[in-house]
Amino acid sequence: MTDLADLADVGRDLRRGGYSRHGFDRVELELREWFTEEARRRGLDVRPDRNGNLWAWWGAPGPGAVVTGSHLDSVPGGGAFDGPLGVVSALQAVDLLRARGFEPSKPLAIVVFVEEEGGRFGVACLGSRLMTGAITPEAAARLTDADGVTFGEAAHAAGFDPLRMGRDEPALAHVGAFVELHVEQGRGLDVPVGLASSILAHGRWRYTFTGEGNHAGATLMEDRRDPMLPAAQLVVAARRAARDGARATVGRIAPNPGGTNVIASSVDVWLDARADDEPRTREVVERITSAARRAAVDEGCEVRVAEESWGGTVLFDPALMADVRRAVGEDTPALPTGAGHDAGILAAHVPTAMLFVRNPTGVSHAPAEFAEADDCAAGVAALAATLEHLASAGDAR
Repeated sequence: MTDLADLADVGRDLRRGGYSRHGFDRVELELREWFTEEARRRGLDVRPDRNGNLWAWWGAPGPGAVVTGSHLDSVPGGGAFDGPLGVVSALQAVDLLRARGFEPSKPLAIVVFVEEEGGRFGVACLGSRLMTGAITPEAAARLTDADGVTFGEAAHAAGFDPLRMGRDEPALAHVGAFVELHVEQGRGLDVPVGLASSILAHGRWRYTFTGEGNHAGATLMEDRRDPMLPAAQLVVAARRAARDGARATVGRIAPNPGGTNVIASSVDVWLDARADDEPRTREVVERITSAARRAAVDEGCEVRVAEESWGGTVLFDPALMADVRRAVGEDTPALPTGAGHDAGILAAHVPTAMLFVRNPTGVSHAPAEFAEADDCAAGVAALAATLEHLASAGDAR
């Protein structure tokens, strides 16, 4: 909690509440400097990779490395724990292991992934997607933030060459196991620490409704082609389509030009949809899209739909989960999560597991996100025990 307190004033969002920290913006760069200083103070060797992710090594990089970490960016107006808790806990786990006199028999690293939330450029887990080849560097470089700055331009300004980004075979080859600690993002735990069993299939879609911009006072209601109407009906359709454990959310709408006394000429709407598996998620999105198309026709408007990101159902590595259970306790509960994580992207390429710290309110991606100090300490202890088990000479992994 002391290290989290060090970050308490970095990136506060006075308008939204909470924190707004986004990939390669001024705030996130300040947080990266903080991490670099803290890691070096512990004697770790900090090296950025070509995709903008930061690696802090305890021991020389090499194959079979035990890796932990998370991210430092946030959603707009996010909480204090989502991302930073995993980074801070990794640093404190190293402290705990050193205090015990432990020396890893395998390389051990802490990684900080860039733009996990997608709050600036719209694609979640961008650093891990680039590293694993889940997105091409060309596609990533073209992503644009709200001010028209491309990811390629932002990366270049931060000292990275967007032309050198992409799948990083040497980095992937080094990772023998990846364990990410994260605050739990629902009310799924009644004990301080748990395991993740799976991640729901999920994606993001952008709907662009086009109508006719006009004067709010001079245009009769029957003469309007107002794209805000089908946009609003999409929001209602999302609520109706998500049933039996599926989730569908519209958290962002952008009318153009955005004047109070102006009928919009176009409206962009972003949909987040999640369910147990790909067919169910696709079915939910298809129901919403069909409703959006009907609403657009009824209002004399057009609609375009673009899939901006997609992640299938993730089942975490059972052998690694068994190893983690041996380290933290066989009775540690495991639960599925509806939230996406860098661990979910890496899971298709390297053995991956997740530890969760209890969230007493279930609130996340909001200023009220919270975890008790004692639970955070239990998370650090569980992560340290996991790293010690995996990086010991006797571990066969």
